[in-house]
Amino acid sequence: MTKAEMEQRRKFWRTRVADFRASGLTGAAWCAAHQVKEHQLWYWVGKFKADTAHDSRGRDDVEPHFIPVRVGESEPKVTNKPLSVRMGSAVIEVSPGYDPDLLRDVVRTLASLC
Repeated sequence: MTKAEMEQRRKFWRTRVADFRASGLTGAAWCAAHQVKEHQLWYWVGKFKADTAHDSRGRDDVEPHFIPVRVGESEPKVTNKPLSVRMGSAVIEVSPGYDPDLLRDVVRTLASLC
């Protein structure tokens, strides 16, 4: 078989496999409807799958296309509500813009007392 004949056969079977995949039929049903031996169909399905193993989409003869994606920066969730911290019977309200050093000192003091 010449190279041209082999390529023609591949093209013929690629069309048949595409038709099978688009049909929604089982392999047995499609083969019965098209007078094809089922083992032939599965041979070519496997052959084309192996040819596209490097293709992460697993599809034959499909040109890549790009899908637009919008990427936006997520804004930090800012709240104006104070945070209540309870230590024993003491409650500390921490508002936005608090002094972290002062909070740390207060927590340490309360921890040593409670």
